[in-house]
Amino acid sequence: MLAVIGGSGFNRWDALHVTGRIDAATPYGAPSAPLVCGRIAGREVLFLARHGDPHRIAPHLINYRANIAALRDAGVRRVVAFASVGGISADLQAGSVVVPDGILDYTHSRAHTFVDEQVEAVTHIDFTHPFEPDLRSHLLTAAAAAGIAVRDGGTYAATQGPRLESAAEIRRLERDGADLVGMTGMPEAALAREAGLAYAMLAVVANDAAGKGESAAAVALDGAQARFDAGMAQAREVLLALLRSDAEAP
Repeated sequence: MLAVIGGSGFNRWDALHVTGRIDAATPYGAPSAPLVCGRIAGREVLFLARHGDPHRIAPHLINYRANIAALRDAGVRRVVAFASVGGISADLQAGSVVVPDGILDYTHSRAHTFVDEQVEAVTHIDFTHPFEPDLRSHLLTAAAAAGIAVRDGGTYAATQGPRLESAAEIRRLERDGADLVGMTGMPEAALAREAGLAYAMLAVVANDAAGKGESAAAVALDGAQARFDAGMAQAREVLLALLRSDAEAP
């Protein structure tokens, strides 16, 4: 089963034919919202609003462990996460859709692992490729089938939030190799890997990062809303194409 984690700009999936809701309980507490069960494009899917419904949970306060544990316990094996991001690379304008392949983690003070004092032995995971390659490939194929241009690859820098970054911090992230910046990719991606879930991301650029392009003087939080909305609609079309290809698979 595939799950979709919706973020800012995709807090509800109006096109989903809802068949039920799961009020999940996990050893780590409750997830951000009930898991919404439904069908679309001939497939059963689960939808989870990362920031709650309504959108109320700041990135640094999200219970990422509960979210991922709830999806795992519901039988999910693949996760497509949506994220709104700031564009650092010059080619990433508002509305651009990216399927990233790398992560830099600048978060702190978040519960970032399922490994705690209860485990019998230290456990390590390989995180060389934080976004599962096969699922990434399927998203790229779906985008091509839908006729939607997406950027194949890019490094996502995860920052703590909820404040946006300073221009100096963005310059640092760029020197470190980041192409886009967001606040929710970690520890979400690492927890998914620990839980054995294939995890990939559709990132939509909401605005230029601080000090870049249209954000040279300041980030206008709603200055590119129309372009962001258009990009989010395209990302949802990529998801639908992925689900249609799943439905057609033998």
